[in-house]
Amino acid sequence: MKTTWKDIAPVPTHQEFLDIVLSRTQRQLPTQIRAGFKISRIRGFYTRKVKYTQETFCEKFQHILDGFPRLVDIHPFHKDLMNTLYDADHFRIALGQVSTAKHLIETVSRDYVRLIKYAQSLFQCKQLKKAALGRMATITRRLKDPLVYLEQVRQHLGRLPSIDPNTRTLLICGYPNVGKSSFLRNITRADVDVQPYAFTTKSLFVGHFDYKYLRFQAIDTPGILDHPLEEMNTIEMQSITAVAHLRSAILYFMDLSEQCGYSVGDQIKLFHSIKPLFANKIVFIVVNKIDVRRPADLEPEYQEQLQEILKAEDVELLETSCTTTEGVTAVKNAACDKLLAERVAQKLKSGSASAAPSGRLGDVLSRIHVAQPMGGVRETFIPEAVKNLSKYDKNDPNRRRLERDIEEENGGAGVYSFDMQRDYDLADKDWNHDKIPEVWNGKNIYDFVDPDIETKLAALEEEEEKLEADGYYESDESVEDAEDADNRMKADLIREKRVLMRNDAKMRKSLKNRAQIPRSAKAKKLSEMTRGLDSAGYDNDAAGSRVRKQTQARSSRPITREPTADADAMDVDDNPHKALARAKSRARNNPVTDRLNDGITNGSHGVTSFNNRDKAERMLKLSQKKMQRQARAGEADRHTTASLAKHLFSGKRGMGKTDRR
Repeated sequence: MKTTWKDIAPVPTHQEFLDIVLSRTQRQLPTQIRAGFKISRIRGFYTRKVKYTQETFCEKFQHILDGFPRLVDIHPFHKDLMNTLYDADHFRIALGQVSTAKHLIETVSRDYVRLIKYAQSLFQCKQLKKAALGRMATITRRLKDPLVYLEQVRQHLGRLPSIDPNTRTLLICGYPNVGKSSFLRNITRADVDVQPYAFTTKSLFVGHFDYKYLRFQAIDTPGILDHPLEEMNTIEMQSITAVAHLRSAILYFMDLSEQCGYSVGDQIKLFHSIKPLFANKIVFIVVNKIDVRRPADLEPEYQEQLQEILKAEDVELLETSCTTTEGVTAVKNAACDKLLAERVAQKLKSGSASAAPSGRLGDVLSRIHVAQPMGGVRETFIPEAVKNLSKYDKNDPNRRRLERDIEEENGGAGVYSFDMQRDYDLADKDWNHDKIPEVWNGKNIYDFVDPDIETKLAALEEEEEKLEADGYYESDESVEDAEDADNRMKADLIREKRVLMRNDAKMRKSLKNRAQIPRSAKAKKLSEMTRGLDSAGYDNDAAGSRVRKQTQARSSRPITREPTADADAMDVDDNPHKALARAKSRARNNPVTDRLNDGITNGSHGVTSFNNRDKAERMLKLSQKKMQRQARAGEADRHTTASLAKHLFSGKRGMGKTDRR
């Protein structure tokens, strides 16, 4: 169970609350909207602002509600302590107002989102958003006083000591200035203020110490005065709450020297007044300041009253002096021992209602059954060989030989190897080192050994030889020849298949970036064509003469498109369609430009200089070398611009680093 609330988040004031929520809405959402946008986009823009603001408000309010403890879920000690310190009703009302504000803001958001859904213009949407945020701000401003109160409660809760109501506890109580804080400082390291006046301790102080390897906590309570419960102040009520709710050993301190300012009779009366709170608890009356006055020095009437308390209430009397530290350890040890014994007894008694009368211990014992052997008493049996064993003596020459002795005789550790099969218990000692496993596939090999196996094996071999002599089996050579022939045939098929696969792969690789039929394979000579036509039985004179004419005309045609000198101009003018067809044919057969040689200076005889062509190619390669070395895109490479996510690189920037943009 949670015993401290130091991790409750700070509660901001109402103005800080508004600044946090509205600035977060402004930073996290886009802020640009225009009248030219679609009305659906404008509605979504302002709807998002209203919803985001409502979610931020509700998230902050819910964080406050979850941080503070719920009175119904905590220990009664903490519940009454909070009621004493902060007034439980006031605390509930403050948390209730925060919860109510959360629900009101959700209702406002739901209503205005519904109104924005039917807005007809940018101005209308903006006014509705402004009204929604204004109403949320008004609801938050009404929480001015509850938020201030909750922040004060949070600060005080963080200063409260961490008290575990279920651990081993020593509770120190009594009148003011009787030495309670001094005793706590002596047994723990708690930094408690000790002063010679009353009500120095105004709140609960906790110290921890170890006893018998167990951790104990000691609680110093403020002083209590003997008056009705209704008249006690907040300081005294903290002590009453601790005494009433904590399972602990009560150390009621008394000052018999009356230096505290209260008589012994008043201290005895206070014990009787708060005695109902000691029910089912271990109680000790600790007489402090025995260096000034001891119980034996008391008046007879006070001694009688003390003895009546000790006899009637099962209370033990302890004596100590915090000034001289006399009896401090004895008081601590006695209280811890009795507390441990009481807690053990309670654990043994605790159990379900259906358990045995002795509690949990009886429930456990009822499930234990001790079985006893039947048929009389079974005595222990010791073999005779064990009884006759004599004590091993290293100096005795007739001692039994140990493996250690054999190891020393054969070279010692690291040289001698222990023979694990030496002592196998078999029918013949010569079988001990046979390479036969004892167990095979989970079965004992010796269970399957046939003693007549050699006789049966000899008879089987004789039968096989007889069958072979009668020709029952084929000769081994014929079988081997057939197998070899089959293997050779398969090997030839495999080799042929591998060659086909290799050629196929080579063709796919070579034709990857080339035409299926290269240009060199397309060109055929005239002699090959005539031989082919003759072999096919066709007359090749007409085809041969036509090819020769085309070749002569192509070779003698000038570069210009003007008609030749020997051409008849009248033939061209007679049929313009034929002239146009001839012009198209010349244009197709004679390319206008020569991409390979254009721009290269000519040689002395009007022929392209091959040296200049080679020089141009070298210059081209040299210019591309730097680009290739740096692996940069060339002028022919496509360029694709980077597509950036719009929601990451547009709009208003949010909080955080901007060096990644």
